[in-house]
Amino acid sequence: MPIGSFINAIPAPVFMAIHIAAGVIGAFFARRAFAARAGDVAWGFVLYALAELSYLTYHLDWTVFLFAHTVSEVLDLLAFIIIFAGLGRRVFAAAAAR
Repeated sequence: MPIGSFINAIPAPVFMAIHIAAGVIGAFFARRAFAARAGDVAWGFVLYALAELSYLTYHLDWTVFLFAHTVSEVLDLLAFIIIFAGLGRRVFAAAAAR
């Protein structure tokens, strides 16, 4: 038995609820970042929310697992790069201004 096979006992709606909640959180932070004029960070959160939607496509039987997972991971990677680059730029600009 592979490690983690117990997860198959959890009903699909539980995973769907988790991905919906995570997507809503990402959309919330994107909206807050856009309102704060932090567009670069906001777009990172938009990509994160899209990644969560991509995960949902598997649970809705629209895509196969590996496709949904790969698309989601690429979106997550881009989101983290954009968010950290935007925040890093702000931190370094603030430090340089001192």
